[in-house]
Amino acid sequence: MAQRVGWLRRQLPGIVALALVATLFQVSRLPTATAAELESMASRYAFTPMSIAMPGGYPQQTIRKVNKDYKNIDAWISSVGAGVAMNDLDGDGLANDLCITDPRIDQVVVTPVPGASAGRYAPFALNPGALPMGVAMAPMGCLPGDFNEDGRMDVLVYLWGRTPIVYLARAAEESATTGTTDLTAASFQATELVPGGRGPDYTGPLWNSNSAAADDFDGDGHLDIYIGNYFPHGPVLDDTKSTGVAMNHSMSNAFNGGEDYFFRWTEATAGAQPTATFEMVADVLPRNVSKGWVLASGANDLDGDQLPELYLAHDFGPDRLLYNQSTPGRIKFSPVKAVRKPLVPKSKRIGADSFKGMGVDFGDLDGDGLYDMYVSNITTSFGLEESHFAFMSTAKDVDDLRAQLGNGKAPYVDRSAPLGLAWSGWGWDVKLADFNNSGSLAVAQTTGFVKGEVNRWPQLQELAMANDLALDNPHWWPHVVAGDDVGGSQRMHFFVKGEDGRYVNLAGELGLDIPVPTRGIATGDADGDGLLDFAVARQWDAPVYYQNDSESSGAFLGLRLTHPAAPAGATDEAEKPAADAATATTGAATGSPVVGAQVTVTTEDGRKLLGRVDGGSGHSGKRSHEVHIGLGENVTGTVQVHLRWRDRAGEVHEQDLRLTPGWHSLELGALALER
Repeated sequence: MAQRVGWLRRQLPGIVALALVATLFQVSRLPTATAAELESMASRYAFTPMSIAMPGGYPQQTIRKVNKDYKNIDAWISSVGAGVAMNDLDGDGLANDLCITDPRIDQVVVTPVPGASAGRYAPFALNPGALPMGVAMAPMGCLPGDFNEDGRMDVLVYLWGRTPIVYLARAAEESATTGTTDLTAASFQATELVPGGRGPDYTGPLWNSNSAAADDFDGDGHLDIYIGNYFPHGPVLDDTKSTGVAMNHSMSNAFNGGEDYFFRWTEATAGAQPTATFEMVADVLPRNVSKGWVLASGANDLDGDQLPELYLAHDFGPDRLLYNQSTPGRIKFSPVKAVRKPLVPKSKRIGADSFKGMGVDFGDLDGDGLYDMYVSNITTSFGLEESHFAFMSTAKDVDDLRAQLGNGKAPYVDRSAPLGLAWSGWGWDVKLADFNNSGSLAVAQTTGFVKGEVNRWPQLQELAMANDLALDNPHWWPHVVAGDDVGGSQRMHFFVKGEDGRYVNLAGELGLDIPVPTRGIATGDADGDGLLDFAVARQWDAPVYYQNDSESSGAFLGLRLTHPAAPAGATDEAEKPAADAATATTGAATGSPVVGAQVTVTTEDGRKLLGRVDGGSGHSGKRSHEVHIGLGENVTGTVQVHLRWRDRAGEVHEQDLRLTPGWHSLELGALALER
C-alpha cells in the first residue's frame, strides 16, 4: 500500500498536467455544430457579392518594388496596402461611397457602392495636385473625417514613403441641370498634414504609416489625428537604395519600428479653397510604445469621461491600451496593463502580450453594458499558433473601470477560447456589428498573408525560433518572393453567436470564404434599409462589396449625429447663419459627425446596447460615422436612448430621449435636437 501511495505521489505532477491539458482542450477547441444547426443559423443572414467599379488607365502591378535590402522578401514587404472606407462622401445622406486603396494601381479611389447607388458619379482617383509625389511612395489606407469642420466629408490618406495627405472637400455650386454636386477628383483639394516648404521633389520625412485614427483626444471639441508608423522611417519602397532600412529586432519584444505622432486640431477654413491646420505632437507616448510596429489602432471612450482611450495593435511585440488623461490643448496617455494572475500566460495579458497584433475593434460582446475588445493575431495550425484576443471587461461599472485604469490596471481577461473566437488564420481587420438586427454582435474578420504556389510556412517557423540578434537584418530572413505562399488560401471569417453562447464561423454557408488574402472591412447602411452592408479590401485582388439581403431579425435604431452647422472652427452662435447659407448653395454639406459620441439603448426587458460614432478603428477598414444598433425581435415601441457627447467648446453633455426604431438625424449642441 505504501508503495502505491509513493508511486501516486511521484506521478501526481504528470497526472495533473495531463488533466489540465485535457481540460484546456475541451474548453478551447473550436466549436462544432451540426449541419442542421449551421443551416438554421445561416438562414438568418444573406449577402450578395457585387463588383466595385474602379477607374481604368492605370498601370497594373502584382508586387511592389522595394529597397534592395528587401529584395529577397519583397512579397513580405508587399503584403499590406489594401484598404477600404465606407462613408457619405457626396453629401446625399447615405453611406454609399467607398474610398479604396488598391496596391494593384497604387491609387486611392473614390467610387459609389454598386447596386442601386451605382452610376451617381464616375469612379476616380484622388489627385495630389501640386504636392510632391514619387515612385517610392504608396498609399496604405484612407480615413474619412470632417477635418475642417464645414460639414463636408474629407479624406486623410496615409502612405509609405511620405507624410499623410489630407484631401479637403471643396465647396462647389450645384449643377444647373441636376440640382446636385457631381463628385470628381476636382471636388477635393490636397493639403499636407505635416507642413513644410517643399519644392517639386519631396524632401520631407520618409514615414511608413500603417494606421490612423481620428477622435477628440484632448477634449477641446475638435477632431485630432493619430498616425502610427510601422517600419522605421526610411526608403522602404525605393529600389535604387540599399541602405536605410531594417526589420524588427525581436519577434516578441521589438521597439525599433517607426515613430508614432498625434496631430491636434488648431484652425480651419471652408470654401472653394479649404484649409485645416494641425499641430504635430511628437512626445505623447513613451519610446517603447511609440516605437512599436503598429498595424492597427482603435479609439473609444471606455470609462465614460468622453476622453477616448487608444488601443494600439503591435506586430512583434506587446499591444498597448492607453488610458486618456488629456486636457484641452494637451494630449496625454498612460499605458495600462492587466494584473498578473496565476494560470494566465503573459501573452494573454493586455500590455504584456507577445503576439502579432493586426486588427482591433470594440463592442459589448457579453451584454454587461461595458465595451469589450477583439484583437486579431496570427492563428494558423502547423504555422504559427497564437490566438486572437477577446478581451472582456471585468469591471463592475464605468466608475470602477475608470478607477482601475487610473491606477494603471486594465481590468480585462481574454476569453477568446471559450467563446470560440481564438483561431481562424493570419488575422487582419475585424468589425463587430449586428448584421441582422438580432441584438447580438457578429464578428467579421479578414485573414491570409501571401498567396503563391510554394509553401513557406516551414521557413517562417524557423524564423520565429531564430535568435533575436539576427532579426533586424533583412539578409538573415528566409526568402518570401513572388510565387511563395504563406497562408495565401485562408478565407474570411464570419462568426455568429450560437444558443450556447459560443461563436461559430458561417462564412462558408454564406459564400464569404473565398481563398484570397483579405485586409480591410468597412461597414455602413448604403441604402438606408436598416441592414449593414460591407465592403472588403483584398490584397492583390479586386475589392468586393456585399449587399445585405438578410431578413431582419428585429428592429434597429440608426442615428446620424452631427454638430450644429457653424463656420470652420467657429463656436459663436451668431456666426451660424453664414454657414447655413453656404450649405444651401452647395447642397453637399450634411453635417460634421460628432466623433466620439456615445449611445446607450435600454430596452423594456432591461438589455443595454452600446453604440458610438467611430473615428476610424481597425487595420485598413473604416466603418461609416452613423450609429447602428440592432434591437432584437421584441422591440416594437419607443426605446430609451442615453446620449453623451462633447460640443465644439469641449463641454460634455448628456441627454435621455425616447426614440422610435428606425433612422434619426440629431444635431448635438447644448441639446440634442432632431432635424
